[in-house]
Amino acid sequence: QVQLVESGGGLVQDGGSLRLSCAASGRTFSTHAMGWFRQAPGKEREFVAAIKWIYGSTYYADSVKGRFTISRDNAKNTLYLQMNSLKPDDTAVYYCAASATSYSGGYYYRREVGYDYWGQGTQVTVSS
Repeated sequence: QVQLVESGGGLVQDGGSLRLSCAASGRTFSTHAMGWFRQAPGKEREFVAAIKWIYGSTYYADSVKGRFTISRDNAKNTLYLQMNSLKPDDTAVYYCAASATSYSGGYYYRREVGYDYWGQGTQVTVSS
């Protein structure tokens, strides 16, 4: 089992920045990739970004490309999401996820089905 705890959410103005963190514990050696998803009120959860844990390959949703940066600190077992130029449309609960499966490419890491463990989420609110 892998436990995931997100932090760093909050209220920010349009155009502002936030950095989310996700601390992983437990069987972290089994992690092949981690990702961020988000769910806005009344909408389905959607992919934001993912990173392969060893090689560092990254994947982004088109809506955040160029504004968000995913990174990880292997020594600290921590995942980050630096979010810049935030917009009201970015308002959502952000979830961290971990995958125990090695997939080729990013197809499954862009989808919920590719992940085995999930955090509880952290709220991000962008005011206009």
